[in-house]
Amino acid sequence: MPLLLTPGPLTTSKTVKETMLVDHGTWDDDYKELTQWVRHELVTIGNATEKDYTAVLMQGSGSFGVEAAIGTAVPKTNATLLIAANGAYGERMIEIADYLAIPHVVLQVPEDQTVTLAAVEEALAAHPEVTHFAVVHCETTTGILNPIETIIPTLADKGIITLVDAMSSFGGVPIDLEKLRVDYLVTSSNKCVQGVPGFSIVLAKKHTLQATEGNARSLALDLYAQYQTFENQAGKWRFTSPTHVVYAFAEALRELEQEGGVTARTHRYNNNETLLRKGMQELGYELVIDESVQSPIITSFKFPTADFNFRAFYEYLKNRGFIIYPGKVSKCDSFRIGNIGEISADDISRLLDLIKTYTAEELQLQVQK
Repeated sequence: MPLLLTPGPLTTSKTVKETMLVDHGTWDDDYKELTQWVRHELVTIGNATEKDYTAVLMQGSGSFGVEAAIGTAVPKTNATLLIAANGAYGERMIEIADYLAIPHVVLQVPEDQTVTLAAVEEALAAHPEVTHFAVVHCETTTGILNPIETIIPTLADKGIITLVDAMSSFGGVPIDLEKLRVDYLVTSSNKCVQGVPGFSIVLAKKHTLQATEGNARSLALDLYAQYQTFENQAGKWRFTSPTHVVYAFAEALRELEQEGGVTARTHRYNNNETLLRKGMQELGYELVIDESVQSPIITSFKFPTADFNFRAFYEYLKNRGFIIYPGKVSKCDSFRIGNIGEISADDISRLLDLIKTYTAEELQLQVQK
């Protein structure tokens, strides 16, 4: 079975997979209690308390959670959303705002550069009508990490409602909700907690969320209504829930704690990324972004030659046990390799050995031509 070196879905443990071999009913009290426990644990991982924050689980992929948060957070009148975009997932938030007819302003930033506080403040000065702000934390288009720790608290001071897409960073990069004072942070079951796809997660500031009744543009993606159902019916989901996925996620949460929590997992991911980055550079592969803004989540590399056959490279690695990702960067041809999931330094070393062999074979073929 190949290892998934992607930013999600990712390689999960055998025990997480085995948890899904049992069927469960959505009305079962044990299941509802488990749901409440999962919600509690998520708030704890975010270094927050349930006095101030709550976790709302939403059926569907991470984009479902982002759309639910945007569509519920922004009132239908007298509100404007500022979206900072430096990659495909910032662009997706723009698309969501377009679909929902939410008035919005776009701060466009090059894909290989971070969103800065200075740029955000400049956009706010030009658009005093802005009431809400959205940004991606780890933009997996490149693997860049945007500095939310400097941006979000400043906007909170200004009274602006903030939303962070932390899809690929929560659980793998330390995030302190209380210090950030972020209003909404969105992630997914199949990212750094190392569960499987099936639901998204919105960690919301309670007093902000409680003021959003009637805002939602969708029945199924009404974040406020989902929150109220969890609270008023002791962990009951509004509509059919992904029971197997929830049980798998609960096991993944336990395994995160057994590993040593987010700090230990960040250390492993950082080790994987450093080993990968340095090893690939030694083999002649150039980075797409500067090392100073590189996250431990996923690393992007430029094609080594103009005629590089990514499909052949991909199939070579897949046939030998590794699945990587094509690039999404618009300005250059690239590919991406993820460092997260049930992946060790030994796995990265084996991958580098394969890439070294492939690169040598390709060079030899070029010489023969």
